Amino acid sequence: MSDWEAMLLGLVQGLTEFLPVSSSGHLLIAQTLLGRVAQGITFEVAVHLGTLGAILFHYRRRLAALLRGAVRAERAALDYLGKLALATLPAVLAGLLLRAPVEALFEQPVVAGFALLVTGALLFSTRRTLPGATLDAPGWRAAGLIGLAQALAIVPGLSRSGITVAVALMLGVRPLAAAEFSFLLGAIAIAGASLLELPELLTAEPAVLRACALGGGVALLAGFAALLLFVRLLRTHRFHLFAWYCFALGTTFLAWLTWARP
Repeated sequence: MSDWEAMLLGLVQGLTEFLPVSSSGHLLIAQTLLGRVAQGITFEVAVHLGTLGAILFHYRRRLAALLRGAVRAERAALDYLGKLALATLPAVLAGLLLRAPVEALFEQPVVAGFALLVTGALLFSTRRTLPGATLDAPGWRAAGLIGLAQALAIVPGLSRSGITVAVALMLGVRPLAAAEFSFLLGAIAIAGASLLELPELLTAEPAVLRACALGGGVALLAGFAALLLFVRLLRTHRFHLFAWYCFALGTTFLAWLTWARP
């Protein structure tokens, strides 16, 4: 992978991580169009680390408040952290038990095309659920269901932010609270995945490490900009409009795979 390709993939990751259009799906599509073999989970984790930095910076005040509350044994902070822990469990189990099948999915571009269509359907459904979502935070049952949704998003093409926010809205959580829970949950998942892949990153060849560093750096900058845009669009209740993008991209990519792929 050349430097410019690594940066391009990092840009794709950063821009799509927070918008509900599936960063993993875009990454797989971009790699396919570039004619490269997918870099697999190692490069995927590297560019996710860049977007992790964007999450931590954007929600730094909320994270600081949660940590202070936990140290002081405040009930609200402990409950929220407990819900994040509960919602994390499904993704942890999926990562530990289904690692080989998941890596195999990243070798099948057609999966991303069909999964984008599913993402589009979920996003389109929020045009009805978003106006009635008024809860300030998910309950314990809702947290568990959001966690199950996140576990499904290991499939490339299923947007993690899209599916978790869509489920949260269906369960009555107001838009910005749904986004906050989704992204803090995502931060835990990214950090956990990085720890699992740390041995491979440490033993990777210099060329691979260079590509990971370049991709991760670009993903950090692009991810922060995309996160700001995501929050703004949620405020204006235009979340479901991303469904049309997912429908168009998924359909176009499937058509290219069927009729135009070399």
